[in-house]
Amino acid sequence: MSKVVTDINYKEVLAASSVVVVDFWATWCGPCRMLSPTVDEIASEYEGRALIAKCNVDDCPGIAMDLGIMSIPTLVFFKDGNPVDRTVGLVPKETIESKLKNLL
Repeated sequence: MSKVVTDINYKEVLAASSVVVVDFWATWCGPCRMLSPTVDEIASEYEGRALIAKCNVDDCPGIAMDLGIMSIPTLVFFKDGNPVDRTVGLVPKETIESKLKNLL
């Protein structure tokens, strides 16, 4: 299951010892809703190896702004607390897994 990112726990999430992937989304975004089941699958499959989190840009606009999120859905991949890769738009599961495997 993916973790919900808020303004309160954002730094804690990034401090995780594993690779972190944050899905930036919004409820009104059709492609975000289409990508959500894929993100949930990956969260389940990579549990214990990577932390998969979701951040609603309407609830946390400051986080999205700090990372330069201009379009959603955007997945940002973090390693050692730093953003190292990203995808923008509706991407296939294989693309996400490939990026994730390269970081593990």
